[in-house]
Amino acid sequence: MKHFTLGFAALLFFACSNTKKVSGEKDYQVLANELAQKFIILDGHVDLPYRLKIRNFRLEKEFIGIPIASQEGDFDYERAKKGGLDAPFMSIYIPASYQENGKAKSLADSLIDMVNGIAKAHPDKFQVAVSPNEIVANFKKGIISLPMGMENGAPIEQDLENVTYFYQRGIRYITLTHSKDNQICDSSYDTSRTWNGLSPFGKTVIQKMNEVGIMIDVSHISDSAFYQVMELSKVPCIASHSSVRKFTPDFERNMNDDMITLLAKKGGVIQINFGSTFLDGDIAKQRNEQRSELANLLESKGLKYTDADAKSVIQQFQKEHPSLFSDVQKVADHIDHVVKIVGIDYVGLGSDFDGVGDSLPTGLKDVSQYPNLIAELLKRGYSPSDIEKICSKNVFRVWKAVEDYATKQK
Repeated sequence: MKHFTLGFAALLFFACSNTKKVSGEKDYQVLANELAQKFIILDGHVDLPYRLKIRNFRLEKEFIGIPIASQEGDFDYERAKKGGLDAPFMSIYIPASYQENGKAKSLADSLIDMVNGIAKAHPDKFQVAVSPNEIVANFKKGIISLPMGMENGAPIEQDLENVTYFYQRGIRYITLTHSKDNQICDSSYDTSRTWNGLSPFGKTVIQKMNEVGIMIDVSHISDSAFYQVMELSKVPCIASHSSVRKFTPDFERNMNDDMITLLAKKGGVIQINFGSTFLDGDIAKQRNEQRSELANLLESKGLKYTDADAKSVIQQFQKEHPSLFSDVQKVADHIDHVVKIVGIDYVGLGSDFDGVGDSLPTGLKDVSQYPNLIAELLKRGYSPSDIEKICSKNVFRVWKAVEDYATKQK
């Protein structure tokens, strides 16, 4: 890679200026730990709000510690500080079932209220942030920023004014759809192809998001919808939590090389998803085979997955079929591939922590472990300045471009 020589020189200079010789695994890890604290780490997608929602989270005394320290899930304050995470985009996740029952907007509001409540309850630890400048200011104070992105545009309903409404509520990106086609566009997971891309209403949503200043997130949408967004949007877009299809050829949810090239040509950023099934097609295939085998086993016993009597069957099956995981090196492979085809300025991090279940790769099991990825990138010749771009600067560039365009429209 072209960046290897420059990266090594920059790394050597950085290491010498800190009176360290970077020569082995331990030294790379020490420097990675330092960089994780030195640079702002922005993660495009953390599903904490919905995880807490289904756990019946309430902002009362007995529950208030959950975002601070927890043995559950992938995110809390203590682990985030250890890993150097400064700006996790809180996913305001709207399951497809809510677009069908008409309660999408009310769920979005309740999750936004939760994020605001967490920040209000712990102002010395968390603050909601609505711009890169606010994130930088919070970082200087040692406070974790909680920007918000809405995963599924269903809460917009059929009313363009709701785009403005959610901007005013703090939403700074919207993933246009999720697992099913909605009123805006088709989903990569849905074979119905209701609109063959964007709906007529969806095309007006793209324009409105540009005007208001909300980033367009192309994760989850169909290929046709992606290309139509690229044609219509006046500003760069993000893929907040997508990986590279080269490593998962049959998985449309990831992005192929042509899409990554066009996204970058338009100034956008792909933020790599950490889920093992996003990283490795072979692991995804084996996991799917295991799920099918378990489903058949339960069916043969007349059981559903949620039945009480199924618990022992599931536990025994899991004991006999250990989960398969990718690793931190594979995440770096995805970053390498993006850099190889479009350069260092168009890739970021979008872990999907708390969203991909028990599929996180070895070395990246929770938010305390970002330094492991940084260490791997250092070993591969990435310079500290390269790593800072991946950690936050690339997404900041897109976000500021969206802000600037919206300001000119007012």
